[in-house]
Amino acid sequence: MKRKHEHTPEDSAPNMISDATLRGFVGYRMKRAFNVVQEDLTTTLRPFDLRMLTYTALVLIVDNPGLRQSQLADAMDIERPNLVVIIDELERRELIVRDRVPTDRRAYALRTTLAGRQLYEKAVAAVTAHEGKLLAGLDDATITTVFDALRTIEKARKRG
Repeated sequence: MKRKHEHTPEDSAPNMISDATLRGFVGYRMKRAFNVVQEDLTTTLRPFDLRMLTYTALVLIVDNPGLRQSQLADAMDIERPNLVVIIDELERRELIVRDRVPTDRRAYALRTTLAGRQLYEKAVAAVTAHEGKLLAGLDDATITTVFDALRTIEKARKRG
């Protein structure tokens, strides 16, 4: 179902250029909303010395013990060489360890250390609070609708 969304005066700040045409696109509104989320999330993660990518990697490693680096790159949708920098940082901070996979000497299985698990728990609690604050004006039904819409958009990529 396609609906034309009305542009409201509060969508634009006074004395700013008009982005009314762009605000008619879901992608533009998603990007604007993501900018708000990203800015707040960056602030939320700073006390833990984590960035969005290092936080994401840590969570995936904790939630999937023994995950291979190639699987992590796929899950994060990033190139494997770019992942090496993230893994090196987490390993240098002694939050994770790389273990050789006995059946494939070229592959490494990733697991967290106790320090990594403890940081994960604190960071996830902070991110949960961050998201709760950002979504405080939305009821559960609306949040469910947003999740459903985002899931549908993700699936469209796979159908591509």
